Amino acid sequence: MSTSHRRRLLEVLATDATFEPIDLHGAPAWAGKCIHCNARLVVLADGTPVGPVTVEHLVPTSAGGSDAPENVALACAGCNHEKGRRHDVRYGRTSRSVEVVGRLLERRAQRLRRPPPTLNPGYRRR
Repeated sequence: MSTSHRRRLLEVLATDATFEPIDLHGAPAWAGKCIHCNARLVVLADGTPVGPVTVEHLVPTSAGGSDAPENVALACAGCNHEKGRRHDVRYGRTSRSVEVVGRLLERRAQRLRRPPPTLNPGYRRR
């Protein structure tokens, strides 16, 4: 798995209030929930997923969905694949696909946690 992919997983989980730090057999990790089914997802502190963890774009990128924190969440690979196969290809053309995405966006808004701002090392308070 690439460094950029691991970094992306960590960026997304930092904005999800279901993810909390855990100790996984002596290794620091994060545990949270799939945006779809609430199954337990685990990611090591270096961003390596423990199991099939994927980044889910709630509004599909093919329909103009962005990488904004409000539009991305972590999901089981099976749930992500199923949504893509059943709803993403029809997004905007069927009421069901719009309904599914709307529900996911609401769930994401409830789980959204803004990460604390990082201080610029060159910044000094007066």
